[in-house]
Amino acid sequence: MHVNNPAAQTALGPMIVVAADQYEPAPLVHDPWAHRLLPWSGRIAAGATRWPAVRRYLMKATEEKLSGGWASFLCRKRYLDDQLLATIPQGIEAVVILGAGYDTRAYRLPQLADIPVCEVDLPANVARKSSALQRCFGRTPHNVTLLPTDFETSDLTTRLADAGFTHRQRIFYIWEAVTQYLSEAAVRSTMEHLAGAAPGSALGFTYVRQDFLDGRQMYGAQKAYDDFVVKQRLWKFGMDPRGVSAFLAEYGWHEREQVGPEEYAARYLTPNGRTMTASAIERAVYAERR
Repeated sequence: MHVNNPAAQTALGPMIVVAADQYEPAPLVHDPWAHRLLPWSGRIAAGATRWPAVRRYLMKATEEKLSGGWASFLCRKRYLDDQLLATIPQGIEAVVILGAGYDTRAYRLPQLADIPVCEVDLPANVARKSSALQRCFGRTPHNVTLLPTDFETSDLTTRLADAGFTHRQRIFYIWEAVTQYLSEAAVRSTMEHLAGAAPGSALGFTYVRQDFLDGRQMYGAQKAYDDFVVKQRLWKFGMDPRGVSAFLAEYGWHEREQVGPEEYAARYLTPNGRTMTASAIERAVYAERR
């Protein structure tokens, strides 16, 4: 993927949602860095959301394109955070974030302060992230490695090993909102790398439903389908929820849990007094390497 590939531009929107949520009485993801690490255009947009009317406007625009999208962006991040934090006491030795974008986990979670973190992404996104870290911290934090990689063409095992992240380590892999942008060959190539992960490693990832990509079910997201699937052809890979376990088993992984809008409502939205509903087109999975 070259620098101007549209997929490299998709990291901005979800993080603006996270930044906007900081102005709510009970943020679903507490993230003081979401606003600061964004590029100047994103910082302007996120800063404007301090006014409730602006937040309502952006939420309405998001919901018109992807019903439940606003809640999904927040809940999937909170869910993956929860799984990561639960595994750290079990001996996780490193964290690899596949398709990191403007993700802030390495900077906002104190539990990661002394754990090596590798942020993998397209070269264009890594360059932007590097500039943001320089602006905010004066450098890339000592425990963070930024690794420019194209999932479609790079040898992920070699790239990570050269960066010091090997299959000898118990690693928590986070693959958030990435798989739909990849070809099936790239998804399977990444899974082949993960097949060599050390026992005790963990994986948290999200995927888009195949019936949505096929156009069989819209789930209130016709405009998103028309844009991402038909017009831009950005979303390519999907899965059937019933086939996830078998897919993971091909590569030696065990599905421990799969969640969607019902679980998000019970764990995060209702307890925090949110009346939003998360989208049904995207689901999150937690898996372990035995």
